[in-house]
Formats: sequence, structure tokens, C-alpha cells
Amino acid sequence: MRLPLRFAVFWLSCFLSHSLGAETVWLAVENGFAPIEFGAQDVTSALEARGHEVQRVQPGFSPTETGGVLVNLSTFSGRFLEPEAFELTARNAGGRSNIVVGAGDAAGLMYGGLELAEQIRLYDLDGVKPTSQKAHVAMRGVKFNIPLDVRTPSYSDMSDAAQENIATVWDWDFWTEYLDTLARYRFNYVSLWSLHPFPSLVKVPGYEDIALDDVQRSTVTWAEDYPTIATGYDAPEILENVEVVKRITIDEKIDFWRRVMRYAKDRNIDFYVITWNVFTYGTDGKYGITDAMDNPVTVDYFRKSVKQLLLTYPLLRGVGLTTGENMRDVGFQEKEDWAFATYGQGVLDAVAEQPGRQIRFIHRQHQTKAQDIAATFAPLVKHPDVDFIFSFKYAQAHVMSSTTQTFHESFVPSLGDELKTIWTQRNDDAYLLRWGAPNFFREFINNIPSDVTQGMYYGSDQWVWGRDWLTLDRGEGEPRELEIKKHWYHWLTWGRLGYNPDLGNDRFVALLGERFPQANAEELFNAWQNASMVYPLTTGFHWGQFDFQWYIEACRSRPGPAQTESGFHDVNRFITLGVHPGTDNVAIPEYVAAMQAGATIDGTSPLDVATALHRRADAALEALPTLDETRGTSVELDRTLNDIRLMAYLGKYYAFKIHGATELALFRATGERARQQSAVAALTEAQTWWLRYTTLSGELYRNPFWTNRVGIVDWVELNAEVARDIQIAQDG
Repeated sequence: MRLPLRFAVFWLSCFLSHSLGAETVWLAVENGFAPIEFGAQDVTSALEARGHEVQRVQPGFSPTETGGVLVNLSTFSGRFLEPEAFELTARNAGGRSNIVVGAGDAAGLMYGGLELAEQIRLYDLDGVKPTSQKAHVAMRGVKFNIPLDVRTPSYSDMSDAAQENIATVWDWDFWTEYLDTLARYRFNYVSLWSLHPFPSLVKVPGYEDIALDDVQRSTVTWAEDYPTIATGYDAPEILENVEVVKRITIDEKIDFWRRVMRYAKDRNIDFYVITWNVFTYGTDGKYGITDAMDNPVTVDYFRKSVKQLLLTYPLLRGVGLTTGENMRDVGFQEKEDWAFATYGQGVLDAVAEQPGRQIRFIHRQHQTKAQDIAATFAPLVKHPDVDFIFSFKYAQAHVMSSTTQTFHESFVPSLGDELKTIWTQRNDDAYLLRWGAPNFFREFINNIPSDVTQGMYYGSDQWVWGRDWLTLDRGEGEPRELEIKKHWYHWLTWGRLGYNPDLGNDRFVALLGERFPQANAEELFNAWQNASMVYPLTTGFHWGQFDFQWYIEACRSRPGPAQTESGFHDVNRFITLGVHPGTDNVAIPEYVAAMQAGATIDGTSPLDVATALHRRADAALEALPTLDETRGTSVELDRTLNDIRLMAYLGKYYAFKIHGATELALFRATGERARQQSAVAALTEAQTWWLRYTTLSGELYRNPFWTNRVGIVDWVELNAEVARDIQIAQDG
């Protein structure tokens, strides 16, 4: 939101005596700009938490007393030409210390207010430190696979995470807390992903009978696995066994989402709706609609649905699509022609009716044909009211694999000089445990190619980040916590470093100290980071690039012959699966061949990976006894320490498993019995750590739980699988 300089929309002045125990703070805020007010509220809360009394006054108010501290969240300044940038400075003037926040737009002043509030909470006014910050990437969003209704599912719906959150996504209190939290973490958009959301969101002219009242959930006994292309979600047994979780008309649904988008906009957060195609869930074949791409009724329905979605929600920033999931037996150009005839034309219809409205169109791309797509969508690419951008999976399904990714390298040149992309950043790894490694995220974000980047969004295909449903030790009456608050450190780290990757570890240590004052923050920071590094160290070596190919917290993939029959990744799978191409890791077969040939190993050997895992896990475990002395002082800290311990146990398990797999492969190549004995010993030790992991996990989290990409995770069944690894090594 760019605003004229004449609007002194937000200037906050606080006069304090020299003593930090001062009782009065004067706060001036001009009404009319909600993002700024949001920042002001956090400043007020921070001052009050420090013991200062806050009084609201009119802009232009000036305290007459001398000395003390004057704080200004000042008027807009032409010095700040970049959106969302701000500067916090401290200087002396007129015998008074002054702290000034300046920005070029309302979003910058909001972020400046949030920064100032955080510094006041952490250091009080006398510890406020000057800083100048701007957005590292313009778009910093979340990927939210939204379970709207059994009749209009998302890709993730066949899972406990979705089924437990269908009611959640229609809960106003969820969205207010969620959006407040995202704003504080510096996210500025939410992308809602659905297979076919229109019946739950709009009334389409000419297709009015498709609009759905109420919110339904199926009570069916679910199968473990459904097709990975998301077909079959409307099977008769699913739709014939339902319950209503919320009574609500389609008009009330529209009002609900308009209010959510308004609340988000007031926190500098935009909304997007993005779909997979071609799906027609919720239409029941009415009006002759099918999922056939050559059905003219279907084309007309989609085109009008896209237009009506944009017209119905004036604050919807844009729409997007991905092609291919249910586009069967057709070529690349046919898919793009259909996408333009439906989504592209729908956007053009909307901007024709609302000239001057800026709409962003997001086209997810799997290949290197950006210029071909741009040619098909030329009317959008060239339209002054449309911002056409791509979306590309930067790290496939696993951000937590390597700070250096390679999958974009052939895609980037295809963008040319003018096209831009946002990067899909997928976390299909850390669902259960509280992950947190700022050093990893900082390096990862700094490695993203900046010249073609418009932004990125973070989220999962196997998880719905709604409210926690797994925690067992929830106290009586304790509400289900937001997932992004349970995993606050993880999400805060990604959001804050996405906005400003120069934010130092001293700030993260201070935030840990604020949240857990009873613990040594430095030790907690290091223990948490060491335990969390188990994920990239393991996944960077044992590389199943898609979500259905690898889930580290359960050591499994989707069951089936393309992976393993049970889904568990046994010692044989650890021998055969390759390594992440962005690492210098050496796969076990290549390592064995080099050892046999007496060749020098160029890269990180499997045994080196195992050693690195031991080092990280041991460092976390060695820090825990001192941190454990705080147990009982904070439920959240106890849960955090439990998760750090679990990640360390997992690291020990994978370290011994990689060692055992390497020794078993060497035995098979050389026939040396000592190698076999070493493999059996390592895998036996691995089992010890795995049982520690699953025993504690079973005490803390619901077991089993059902995921949509790798099926049912059951610690009891997995324990038996781990035991079989020892037998495999004994059998040779």
C-alpha cells in the first residue's frame, strides 16, 4: 500500500523519564490504516508488559517535559522507495533521546512497529538497536492445502491432518489467530490449494445449482491409500456416509471468506486460490459437467467459475493453477490450451469487468517450457492489469535436504529476461516434531537465485497446518493449538529469514530466552539446531525426492513395488537409494565400488554422513541433562525438549543404519565376515535407538496416524520392520 507523503498516518511518540520504571507513555496513531494499527497494538502490549502505562493521544502531541525518551513511528518518507522497507534509528535532539521508525508505506510501518515491539519486549527501550530492513523477496507466503468439504476436497484430504481440520478452516477464531501469527512472522500471502473449490466458495451464473450449502465430512472407514493423482475422492461409500460439521449457507460462506480476506489485508496479507486440474468434485455431473477436457460445458463452467471467484472476492489478489494431475492422454500444448481457455479467459473476463484491478496469475510449472506457456498465455502476460508469474518446486518435496538445490537450473534459463517465478518450498518432513535450525534456513534462502525470483511459499502436500490433533498430553480443557504455534520456532524462522536473511542468531537466542526464561537460551539454541540438522543430513544422503517416496519421521514411503512392499525403508533400500544431487554425498554402491578399486573417494562418504549424524545427535543429547533441570516449569518447554530428544534419537538411528547398510554392502561385495558382523552390530544398535524414539513418540503423540502420501504410520508395525533389518544382515 503506497500512500501520499502528506498523510502523517502513524506517528507514535512516547515520553519517558530517565528511569525504566516510568509509568506513562504517550502513543499517537492516526486512524484509517489497519496494518499500522496492528503494529501499534504490538508496541502497546510490549510497553505495558515492561511496566509502562500507555495513553493514546492525537497526532502532533508533544510532551513538554525535558529528558526521557521520545519514540516516533513516523510519517511516510520518500527515502523508502521499496515496499515493506523500514528504518529504526536512535538519536539525541533537544536534550531528549529519540527512537524513530520511518517507512515508505503502511506495510513497512507495520513491520517497523513489530520490530520495535519485539525489541522492547526483549531489551526494553534503553536496549533498542538501530536497524534498517527491507524485504529480501517480495512474496513470502504459505501453501495451505485446504479441506473445505468432503465434496470439494484438496490433495491432502485423505489423511487425519485434513479430516481433523475440516471444521477448523470454517472457524473465524482460527483465521484471526493464524493471520495475526503469520503477520508477526513476516508472511504476506496465503495460497489456498484445492482440487476444485468453486462449489464451496461461489455461486456461478448459469450454474447456480452447483453452489453448496453446509460443510460436510465423511464418516466412512477410510482405506489406507488413494490414487496419487487424487481421483476417486467421490466414491459412493465416501459421499453416502457423511455428517454436517457446520450449518451454513453459500451466502454465509461468501461473507465468511470476504471477512477473512479483509482481516488478512489489514495485516498486509493477500489471498490466492490455486487448483489442480482437471477435477470437478462437487458438481455431481450437473449441467453435463465432466472432467473431460474436450467437454465444452466443462470449459464454459471453469471459465465462468474463475471470473465469478474474482468478482465475488474483491480482495482476492489472484488465482493460479497446475496442469497435468487429471489431464490424461493429452500432450503439453493441449493442456495449456485448456488452461488458457478456462483460467486465462476467466481472468480476462474479470479484468474486463473491473478495469484497473490488479490480478496476479500463477502458473505452476514442472518443465522447462516457460516461453511456450507464456506464448499461449500472451494476452495475460501482456495485459497491464495482470501480473503473470510462474511457480516451480525448488527442492521437490524436501526443503530439509540440502542448502544447495539443483532442480531449478534448467528451468531458470527458460524464463528469459522478463518472466519471474515464485518458488514452491515444500516441507514434507517435519510434521510431528518441532524443528528449528536458523543456520540451515539462512543459507538455503541466500542460495535462491534472486534475479528471477518474485517470491516463495512454504507448506506441505501431506499435512494440513491447521490445529494440532496429535498431542496426547494436552491438559483438561487445553484447546487444540495452532500447528504454526506448536511449531512456532520453525515457522517464525522461515518467515523472518525470508524477509531478512541477515537477521542474526543473537535475535533467535533472545527470542528463545524470552519464551523460555528458565532455560539457558544459548544452550537451547544449539541443542535445537543440532538435533534439527538430522533431517537434512539424512535426507541429503537418502534421497526420495517426492513426498510419497520418503518421510523421514517414519522411515518410510508409500507402500508398493515402486518403493517397498510395506513402505518401510529397510537396510536394502538404504543401500540402493541415491543421494541428493545438490550434495557431495557418495551413495553406498559408488562407495563400495571405489573401496574395491582402491580409488580415492571424492565427496562425503556414507560413513562420513553417519559420523556427522552422530556428532549432531550427541551434541543435542549432551546438552539435554542441563536443560532438563527446568522440567516442570513450562509445559511448552517440556514438549520442546522432548522433541529435541526425539530428533536426536532419530539421528542416532539413521547414523547406525547408514553405517550398517554400508558394512552390509561391503560384505556382499567382498565376502568379508567381519563386515557382516559389523553390519549386524550397527543395525542392532540402530534398533535400540529406534525403540527409544518410538517409545517416547508413542507416549507423546497419537499412534497410529494416517497420511495421504505414505499411508498409516504405526510405531508398533515399524518396530517389527526395524527388527527385520538385523535379520537381513544376518542372512547376508
